[in-house]
Amino acid sequence: MKEYLNLFFSFFKIGLFTFGGGYAMLPMLEREVVDTHGWTSRVEMMDFYALSQCVPGVIMVNTATFIGYKRKGIAGAAVSTVGVVMPSILVITIIAAVLTNFMDNKYVAHALTGIRVVVCALIIDTVLKLFKAGVKDKIGVAIFVVVAAAVIFLSASPIIVVVAASVLGIVLVKAGLVKV
Repeated sequence: MKEYLNLFFSFFKIGLFTFGGGYAMLPMLEREVVDTHGWTSRVEMMDFYALSQCVPGVIMVNTATFIGYKRKGIAGAAVSTVGVVMPSILVITIIAAVLTNFMDNKYVAHALTGIRVVVCALIIDTVLKLFKAGVKDKIGVAIFVVVAAAVIFLSASPIIVVVAASVLGIVLVKAGLVKV
C-alpha cells in the first residue's frame, strides 16, 4: 500500500506544481522518479517519455501510466495516472468557477504573460535534455537534421516521421551501424 501512496502523491505533486504541459514537467519528473525514488533510470525514463509522445493521449499522463505500470502493474498505472491528473481536475474546476470574473484584470493578464515566458524556458530545457539523451552520434545527428527539416519545412506528419525513424532505427541496429 505504501508504494501505491508514493506513486499517487509523487505524481500528484508533479501534476500540481508544474505548469506548461508534458515538456515543462520533465525536469520535475526526472527529479522525482529518477533522483528521489529511483523507480527508473534516466535513459528508461526518456524512453517512456519518447514513447508517450508517440501514442495517443497527453504526454505526462502516458508517462505516469508507463512508470506506474513498471512499478506495480495495472494498479500502479491507474494510481499514477489518477495522481497526475487529479490536480488539473481540481485546479481547472476552481479556475473555471472564478476566472471569468478576472479575465479583464490587467494583473491577471500580466501574470499569464509571465507564465508563458517561463513555460517557453522550461520547454527549451526539456528539448535540450531530450536532444542530449537521444542524439548520441553522427547518425543520430543526421536523422535529427532530416526529421527536423521534414517537419519544419515540409510539414511532414509526425506519425509518418516517427514510424519512418523507428523502422530506420531497427534497420541501423540490425546492420550493426548503431549500437543500443
